[in-house]
Amino acid sequence: MRCFFMCGIAGFCNFRIDFLQNGEVWEKVLTDMRESIDHRGRDSDGKFLRSHVGFSHARLSIRDICRGTQPMIRNVGGYEYVIVYNGEIYNTDELMPELSAAGYEFETTSDTEVILYAYIHHGIDFVERLNGIFAFAIWDGKHERLMLYRDRVGVKPLFYAIRDYTLVFGSEIKALFRFPDIRPEVDMNSFREIFGMGPARTSGNGVFRGVNEVKPGEYAVYTVDGFKTVRYWKLESRIHTDDYRQTVEKVSFLVRDAITRQMVSDVPVCSFLSGGIDSSIVTAIASDYLTERGARLNTFSFDFRDNSIFFQSNSFQPERDRPFVDIMISHYDVNHTYLECDEELLADLLYPAVEAKDLPGMADIDASLLYFCSLVKEHNKVALTGECADEIFGGYPWFYREDLFWTDGFPWSRDMKTRTLLLRDDFIDKLKLDEYVYDRYTDSLKEVPYLDGENAEDRRRREVAYLNIKWFMQTLLDRMDRTSMYSALEARVPFADHRIVEYVFNVPWNMKYREGMAKSLLRDAFRDLLPAELLYRKKSPYPKTYNPNYEKVLAKNLRNIISDPNSPIMSFIDEKKVLSFVEAPAEYGKPWFGQLMAAPQLMAYMIQVNYWLEKYNPAVIGM
Repeated sequence: MRCFFMCGIAGFCNFRIDFLQNGEVWEKVLTDMRESIDHRGRDSDGKFLRSHVGFSHARLSIRDICRGTQPMIRNVGGYEYVIVYNGEIYNTDELMPELSAAGYEFETTSDTEVILYAYIHHGIDFVERLNGIFAFAIWDGKHERLMLYRDRVGVKPLFYAIRDYTLVFGSEIKALFRFPDIRPEVDMNSFREIFGMGPARTSGNGVFRGVNEVKPGEYAVYTVDGFKTVRYWKLESRIHTDDYRQTVEKVSFLVRDAITRQMVSDVPVCSFLSGGIDSSIVTAIASDYLTERGARLNTFSFDFRDNSIFFQSNSFQPERDRPFVDIMISHYDVNHTYLECDEELLADLLYPAVEAKDLPGMADIDASLLYFCSLVKEHNKVALTGECADEIFGGYPWFYREDLFWTDGFPWSRDMKTRTLLLRDDFIDKLKLDEYVYDRYTDSLKEVPYLDGENAEDRRRREVAYLNIKWFMQTLLDRMDRTSMYSALEARVPFADHRIVEYVFNVPWNMKYREGMAKSLLRDAFRDLLPAELLYRKKSPYPKTYNPNYEKVLAKNLRNIISDPNSPIMSFIDEKKVLSFVEAPAEYGKPWFGQLMAAPQLMAYMIQVNYWLEKYNPAVIGM
């Protein structure tokens, strides 16, 4: 039985400073950094300070019986090695025998200790041996270096900034701003990210000036000689040799194995159940796993008050989730809870959603998930989700709709005009969003691993698949981590297992999309688990409210903002455009990001941008 941790980490390193000379001051800094992210784990905390490095840790213990206090320190060969870690490693039982045979004696049941010893034994590239989700820092006393590692697909966040030879890092951006020499700053590129890419972010870009993020599949090395990043994992293209039956069997095995591995916990595991195929697969396997062990799975579904009255069927969201949730729980013996949110509370939650993410986000989609996670946390500490299946298996319309598929740009965010509807014309001219966004798009295409001899359609298939994993999936993973960890709820994402991502990326489209059915490969892999009504249900995204009162509340709040000349957003928003927009937002109902973010979400996003500027009060540079 292993001990896993979902936590918050923070720290700093400077080879030109002796932090011990003012130890009390720097210990206070470590405490301040930890306190800024202690929502990620309040079970315990710890600090580590040496001449050139300091670590801080907020622990959410999933295996309460373990002795896994961090920072974890081990002395090997006369040298000190230290780790702070956020995440889970699912293959510790495969790693331990070699380490034990090499003479390493384990003092805990913690996967933290396995990681640290694996680093000491195998060296800097040991991360390639890990299966899991993680962000961790290691101080290597032998080589005098600080290492920062992030998991392959970017489930766990890890931000950093460098100021005057000091490297500062943290699980969330807010931790960096607790360091004495780092203050929030924004420039024109920050606003290009906010209005052009948002709620997505360019990989590695922390939006605030000088704030970066270790990219998925990379690690960073900081020594007296400087800072560098190394990419240890990337998607590769391979010829798919399995026939359809073999492919179905392989997908079935990989998904079942990922979910089963992630059921391991000393506290009860629950699942989010939307009534869609992805969460239903996760729920079915998790339920069977617990039933075999004499336990019962807690499940939770999310909806909005009066959605049965106001729901409007459309091409993106053709039907409500509730009837399909009911079908699922009639087939599996689970303990289900229906959770609801009302529109006024939803509007209020836009503000803590910004605090959770340190940035404007997916508006009410973030806000509602933040609320639902806080309710789930009252019952469970660990939750399984069906996130990422659509990005991997091709569930979104832009995978198969010709008009979206061939878009010369990001297919989920095609129209810059919608994004700038409320901005001043002179500010729009300065932003040059079309150019900025297209550059980010073409930069991504340069990374796509094509196969020799692919025709134009197959090349585009690979591009769309790559863009979804690199961009859209990353946005949803970021949302899931920040909204769940804000309430110290550990959200596990089995579909994000890198083995699934690698394998399915190379499966031909005619195996993923058969007989006009999106994700037919995934459906065929789990025919034995799901009732037919669910198995063949059309894709329906995360729920949103259709209550017209929500638009009214947002319009009122936005009017209040623009009525105050001191509102930060007034420096670039057009008051006349806003007043015209709030009178008839339905006329601008076209989604401007994904499938759900339309007119109400544009208002909500502007409200979030204003609050973000108020809350963080960044210095504006070069505008």
